[in-house]
Order: sequence, then structure tokens, then C-alpha cells
Amino acid sequence: MKRSKFIYPLIALAVFLTAAFAVDFDSNKASMASLPDFSGTTEVASADKKPVGTLREFNDAIVDIADQTTPTVVTVRVTQTVEVPENPFSRFFGMPEGGEERQRRGLGSGVIVSEDGYILTNNHVVEGAEEITVDLSNGESYDGEVIGRDPQTDIAVVKIDAENLQAIEIGNSDDVRVGEMVLAIGSPLQDNLAHSVSMGIISAKNRTIGIINQGAGYETFLQTDAAINPGNSGGALVNMDGELVGINTAIASRSGGNDGIGFAVPSNLAKSVMESLIENGKVVRAQLGIYGDDIDRTLARALGLESSQGILINSVVEDAPAERAGLREGDVIKTLNGKPVSSYANFRTSIATSKPGTEITLGIIREGESRDIEVTLGELSQEQTASLQNQNYNQDMEKELGFRVDELTTDLARQLNLEAGQEGVVVTRVQSGSNAAREGLHRGAVIIKVNKQPVQSLSDFKEEINKLADEENAVVLLQIIPQGAPEVKQYIAFEL
Repeated sequence: MKRSKFIYPLIALAVFLTAAFAVDFDSNKASMASLPDFSGTTEVASADKKPVGTLREFNDAIVDIADQTTPTVVTVRVTQTVEVPENPFSRFFGMPEGGEERQRRGLGSGVIVSEDGYILTNNHVVEGAEEITVDLSNGESYDGEVIGRDPQTDIAVVKIDAENLQAIEIGNSDDVRVGEMVLAIGSPLQDNLAHSVSMGIISAKNRTIGIINQGAGYETFLQTDAAINPGNSGGALVNMDGELVGINTAIASRSGGNDGIGFAVPSNLAKSVMESLIENGKVVRAQLGIYGDDIDRTLARALGLESSQGILINSVVEDAPAERAGLREGDVIKTLNGKPVSSYANFRTSIATSKPGTEITLGIIREGESRDIEVTLGELSQEQTASLQNQNYNQDMEKELGFRVDELTTDLARQLNLEAGQEGVVVTRVQSGSNAAREGLHRGAVIIKVNKQPVQSLSDFKEEINKLADEENAVVLLQIIPQGAPEVKQYIAFEL
């Protein structure tokens, strides 16, 4: 007799279930006989703290965590005045005519982190708000005041005039593990769905997705598949100890709703920003003073590295802590305080969210030799912050062009076998399938002219590209020096 192709997997599953559960038919309970004892590893955040031994007790533990933490999550309702844009067809279709002011209302979430009314939420929830109303789970409402906002991390602090509130305990997000179960609590979509709870796991850590401040912000997101929808922004991501481990911030979605890919600002980062906003009225950030980039396999080979782990220092800011400590162009930073450096984005976030005066140890490779360098971080001024934002390549421009460029440093010019003093910008990333890629532009090429105008720096390049911003079907003409052929100059043209 021909067996179904599913029979063997089903037999295997039956054997596993038989081994895993010893069924007591008298009590109608299944005990996890061969699975690890949850006692001591999973505790209910209640006075009993009894061990979890059955599926029912495990379910009750989840319910207890939701019961404990849901009252700490609030609904944030904002009102702002916006001007209706001019529309020549308004009078024909009954639409508002341009120049009128309208009230716009928004909905988000927040988390009570102190008994006296401090609330963590997202910057984009309260940005531009003229009125803020905070609704508690018990039905009470309060006027909210913005204590401070930080667009660079999308974190904001709101205060309500209340006392003896139930506040959540802030956990250590560095200890969160991929695969760990979490709850997402917030007010998705509309008022009558406030304080919704969903469950999932931590899908990944240290995600950089380039959504904050057009990619110039500081991102190190926790990724989760717990359901997050519009309105959940600013809500709580809670671990199985009932602790806040993240502020739910964004989703990746093709539908506009939950597709199982959500992102939360880690609690350690949110807490650091909150404390700085409360104590200083602004975020005080540390400064190292370098510009760097990720290392791919090709660059790793060119630098004689065994792996692509780490970041390359493209340039060092004059008289910054990095220069004073002896860091140089071309150094490869492999570790920060003994921990591997995974990407430039995560590295700059780690530095910026440290306190000025912090002493760090960088493990670097210079000309094939490993060494440690001690650096005392300085303070990043507001002017330097603005400068850094300007020098970070505009993400929208990169998307439009299909490639990214950076400054051509002396060390990069040497590695590309270019003549001393060569001017231009170097292509550091090309999007697969872009018009630029189809016309043959590749990583490592040096752009020396844009539309026949000489390019000496990144600012020159941006200036020439911006001239094409308002042109329909604009064509870009680049003169480049291909990687590996310093004696060759060629032209590449493509449509934006």
C-alpha cells in the first residue's frame, strides 16, 4: 500500500509529543516531563513567583505579565494646526481651498516610567503637537507637556501632573536575546483599540534601517514579530520579567499594517536619552571625531584583512579625541571595549549615546598589526551635530541616484593606486539593478566630474546633483576613474 508522504513526519511528531508530555487523564493536565524545568528561569512578576510547570501555568504567567504592565501604557492623543495646500480644483470638487488652517489629530502610545508622571514615547508622536492628551488605562485623562524631544533617536519625554502612578520597570536591553518572547502593548489604529496586547519574539538585534532623520539618526533597533500597527508608536515592548526592553517605533510593511516586522528603540538607548533630556533639557552626546564606512569582502582583501568584520576610518576630525589619541586614516576598528564592531552605523550610535568623558578602548589594525588605543570621548556640540547631519549622505539622494559616494581621503586614494592629490569622490555602494549599475558604475570608482563640472569634494558633488532635482527625466553625466585603472578616464550617463 502506498504511504502518504506526510505519514513519517506525523509519526515523528507523535513520538516527540509522547516523550515530551506525560498526560494525567485524571487531572486532565499535561506536564512537561522531558522539557527543561522553567523554575528559576521564568518567573511571574508577582509576589508568588511560583515555577512554571504546565502549559496552563505558562499561559497564566503571560496573563500576569500583561495584567501588570498594561496599566503602565498610555494613549497619547495630539492636536496640531496645519495649513491646507493650494489646490486649483478645490472649488469644483468641494475640497478646502488653499491657505485655510485645519486641526489635525494624531494617535500614539506612551509608557509611564515614573510614579510622578514621566512618560516615554516617540518623537514623531508628539512632534509639532499644540495640545497633548494622555489617556490612562483606568479612564483618567491628563494634559501632557513635552519635556524634551530627540529627533536623532526618535525619543521624546512627556510629563503629566499626576502622582502615585503605576510605572514600568526599565530592563537592560543589552541582555535581550534573539528568540526571546516579548509582548507589544499600545493603542493601534484607533481609540477603541487602546491597550491592545500582542505577543511574539525578538527576531533580531542592532537593526539599522535608515528611517530616522533620513538615515542620519542613531539606530540600533530591536526587531520583533509581535504585532505592531500605526498607533503603537511609543508603546511598550516588554520581556517575560515584565520589564520594558523597547519603545515600539516603526514597521516594515507592504500593506501599511502589521507584516510581522516591527522595530523598537532599545530601552537602554531610550533611558539614556530620557535622562539627558530631563537633566539637561537636551541630549548631551559624546564625540570621537571620525568618519568611517563598512568593510565588504573586496575592501577587506584590498586591505589585507582576514575578514570584513570592522569599520574603516576614512578621515579623522582635526583636534578631536580620535586625533589626540592617535587614530589615523586607514585604521580599521575591530572592537569597542572588547566587543566586535559590526557596522559603522551601530558604532556611531554606541559612541553618540555614551557620556562625554567616557574612556573607551578601541581594538584596531594598522598596516597589518593589531593594537589597542585608549580614547577619552569629548562632547559633541549642537553645531557639530548639524554638521554631521549635513555630511551624512542624504538617503533620498542615494535612493534617487542608485549609488552612494564619500570623500576621497588620502588613504583611500593610496589604496586605489591614484596619484597623490587626486580630487573627486569615491563610490562606496551601488544598488543592484539601478540605472547607474546597468551603465557600469561600480564600487571603488572615483567621480571627478558631474555634468562636465569638476568635483573636488562631497559638497561639490551634492551641489551639482541638486541642480538636477527639478528637471524632468534628468540625465546625469559622470566622468570617472575606474577602480584598478588609475590611468583610465571614462564617461557614464544615465537617467534619474
